[in-house]
Amino acid sequence: MRVLILGLGGAVARRVALGLHERGHTVIGIDTRPWKEAPRGIEMHTVDLRKRAAEEVFRTRRPEAVVHMATVTSLRVQGEERHRINLGGTRVVFEHCRAYGVKHALFIGRHTFYGAAPDSALYHTEDEPPKELASFPELADLVAADLYASTALWRNPELTTSVLRVCYTLGPSAQGTLATFLRGRRVPLVAGYDPLFQFMHEDDVASAIVLAVEKRPRGVFNVAGPQPLPLSVIVREAQRVPAPLPMAVLRQLIGRFGLPRLPPGALYHLQYPIVVDARAFQAATGFTHRYNEVQTVQSFLDAHPTPPSHREQLRHRLETLGVMKP
Repeated sequence: MRVLILGLGGAVARRVALGLHERGHTVIGIDTRPWKEAPRGIEMHTVDLRKRAAEEVFRTRRPEAVVHMATVTSLRVQGEERHRINLGGTRVVFEHCRAYGVKHALFIGRHTFYGAAPDSALYHTEDEPPKELASFPELADLVAADLYASTALWRNPELTTSVLRVCYTLGPSAQGTLATFLRGRRVPLVAGYDPLFQFMHEDDVASAIVLAVEKRPRGVFNVAGPQPLPLSVIVREAQRVPAPLPMAVLRQLIGRFGLPRLPPGALYHLQYPIVVDARAFQAATGFTHRYNEVQTVQSFLDAHPTPPSHREQLRHRLETLGVMKP
């Protein structure tokens, strides 16, 4: 099968490409970020998805399946450009799929679609609408892209469409929202709250997407793996220092004093959980995860040990300059 992966510069997308390639599929990729180490047999096009050169890839290579992983979060791209990438890019993808005879389109979304709210169900099912966009407007274009992809189920009935809402990923690449929370020495928590976080090893996410390409399930599916853990437990397992602060104080300090730079709306995700029911995807594909929650955090920790404290950094600097003995 000829499979076109959009957003091949991402860590999970590359794992998907390798998994498909190993299973004998022809893999083609599009991204503005080059992949110089791509193995032979994976065809890479370093172009903008929204430009004519990307349409030429659709026209000349005629993919049978398209995996759309080229959306971005507010942690990577700010403002109007993010809207153009997420919603504008998704619209272009489905237009090309219709124009060039693609049989199966997969939109890789996020479980944060459902929003973090105090009155949310403990386990979200696929038929629930998004909530709390007013408190986290930076999610609006990702939600709109997800909903647009979902409408292809009735707008383009000849196209098998799979919308996958994948929980947080974690692993050696340290890419993604949860990895951003854990990257520094201190991890912010909202005092009095300890929400459940649902996450998967990035290799398991890639395996789930490869399965979806081959099984071609039609519809909207939540994708998850091991049981969720309280954020404080994840922080301790990652050997980071929890920094519980009142919400009003945290809003002022976020992005400073070693705390990660987050949009204000993301702080609600440090209060309320987003946990999904993934039974429909498991039934449709037979997916089972390989890594449990502890192994997943450990794989991140092995690649990204606890950063040194400011005092340790200063001591190392003085030792390097010969001012202090080791």
